[in-house]
Amino acid sequence: MGALALGSAGLLLDACSSGSSNGATRADGCGQPPKLSRPDNRATLPLCADPIADGLEPESGTLKVFNYDAYLGDDLIRAFEHEYKAKVEVTSFESMDEAIDKLQNGTVAFDISNVGVDRIGTLAATGTLQPLNHSYLPNRANLWTALQDPFYDVGSRYSIPYTIYTTGIGWRTDKVDAAAAPPTVADATDMLYDPRHKGKVWILDDAREALSMALLRLGTTNVNTEDPALVAKARAELERLVPLVNLKIGSADYQTLADGQAWVTQAWSGDVINAVASLPKGVGPEALGYWFQPDGHGLIQSDTFAIPKRAQHPVLAHHFMNFLLDPAHARTNIAGTGYQMPLRAITPDTLIADGVVPKHLSTAVVRESDFVNGYEQLQLTPTGDRLWQHEWSKLTSGAG
Repeated sequence: MGALALGSAGLLLDACSSGSSNGATRADGCGQPPKLSRPDNRATLPLCADPIADGLEPESGTLKVFNYDAYLGDDLIRAFEHEYKAKVEVTSFESMDEAIDKLQNGTVAFDISNVGVDRIGTLAATGTLQPLNHSYLPNRANLWTALQDPFYDVGSRYSIPYTIYTTGIGWRTDKVDAAAAPPTVADATDMLYDPRHKGKVWILDDAREALSMALLRLGTTNVNTEDPALVAKARAELERLVPLVNLKIGSADYQTLADGQAWVTQAWSGDVINAVASLPKGVGPEALGYWFQPDGHGLIQSDTFAIPKRAQHPVLAHHFMNFLLDPAHARTNIAGTGYQMPLRAITPDTLIADGVVPKHLSTAVVRESDFVNGYEQLQLTPTGDRLWQHEWSKLTSGAG
């Protein structure tokens, strides 16, 4: 993974050597390290190519989607295939690092890809993505107002918001002693360090998520720090788990919780909701618990979809994005994945009232106001990215 980060940063030096018809050139940001987008430092990403033309018909054939496993609802996919008389083929990746490596190296060609907001700037600057044509995306108007013009991609030049989620702790209430679980413990990350859970403790296979959790546990709220000492301390904190509980690493938390491989795991909120459907026969949803910091000062994030430069069906990909942003289709997708989508017509209270989210898992529901208190993992410099990946590779080389 350390080598991956070095390679990804190096690609910035070679990409986008020519300008586009709208005047964007290397001097405008193409081929250069991206601006570090922050809520108070909005980033307008460079246009290193032209969007597709207006008024084109969707291509026929198979729409190839690159995504986390179980991160699109089957019913949603079938509805799109029926309406557009097309086939959708989903290829899964295990981690965002894996996805970015494959997208940048050009080893695979996809029509649409899931991309974290901390990666959009780099992929735009390297010419890995193609700009969007908003004439195909009228349903952008259904998004939360703030995400119609996000700070990490001003004007949504390259990305469309997909899901919103928090990162906390999921656990099996039927496996963990009630005295060791919330609300008895103030910080549910303590459950990861309980030797009684040895062999059943997992963290996410994501450098930013795992190390950020450790930073918060150590009292550092800057989850975008590039201080080598702080990131090393975060790695050392997680290393304590390797001999203590035989730490395991993976991103299928919805499955490991459901089948009992994990009793306690760092988890994405949507995956805990999704795990309800996969519980063994006779085990009810009350067997799952989810903890997110009660004061809201925890990890919170949104994911996006973008269209890679090498897409063979870019018009169809635009229509797929627009399809997702229709409230009726979004409800179908939420029911199939457990992940909220930031549409104004879908309120958190409705999700609970309609039974999409069990009432006892209301801690997994995200509200727009949560982004005020939460900590988002955002763009790092190439040096910072190498630092985080280097420390992560040290941890993963010794963990199960």
